[in-house]
Amino acid sequence: MDLTLAWLYGREMNIYGDRGNVRALEQRARWRGIDVTVVTSGLGDPMPDVDLYFWGGGQDQEQVNVAHDLQGAKGDALKAAVEGGAALLSVCGGYQLLGHEYRPHDDEPLPGIGLFDVTTVAGPERFIGNIVVDSPIGELVGFENHSGLTTLGPGVQPLGRVRSGRGNNGQDGTEGAMYRNAIGCYLHGSLLPKNPVLADWLLERALNRRHGTVTLPPLDDTIEVAAHANAVGRAGRS
Repeated sequence: MDLTLAWLYGREMNIYGDRGNVRALEQRARWRGIDVTVVTSGLGDPMPDVDLYFWGGGQDQEQVNVAHDLQGAKGDALKAAVEGGAALLSVCGGYQLLGHEYRPHDDEPLPGIGLFDVTTVAGPERFIGNIVVDSPIGELVGFENHSGLTTLGPGVQPLGRVRSGRGNNGQDGTEGAMYRNAIGCYLHGSLLPKNPVLADWLLERALNRRHGTVTLPPLDDTIEVAAHANAVGRAGRS
């Protein structure tokens, strides 16, 4: 089997260990004999038509440039790919720009593309620390570092419920959002090396789109499980 992974705005938005998520997806596929190609799509590039997308976080100025770059045909192509079954993971700034808009402090709102029915405004407090989330996919851990307050629209499925940490807005107990095979969240860190269940969830759905029903053979995740447990322990002590 083969798979192409598109790293969206990998040159412009790449902070807090985002590269590790790309490496985790790539390596977990290759350990299973899957031929993986990684392409980076940035400002001015056409939206690649692939089965798996990753989009990380960035600083405010990069978000401004990217928000405008994604409007029109480029954003429409990404939404069409998700509607067609493509898998997507977005973290922090990427998550915010996949909603309706992000409203920074003392500046014009940045338009999103409305893939997720969410809206984000800059809040007065920065949420920093370890986070544990109970999700339908499994227990997830990460490190949050954001001041955006994200509100889910009616009927939006959150990625999960916060057990430790602040999540989308520090008020309603939710973290992230899910739509079809697309996920948005605030879990930095890198997220996927410590959460192999989520990495494999994304890989299976991407492979299903390309090759039909696929069941991934298990891997020896002893190291990943230990890293996950350590992160849960740190969250409990914070």
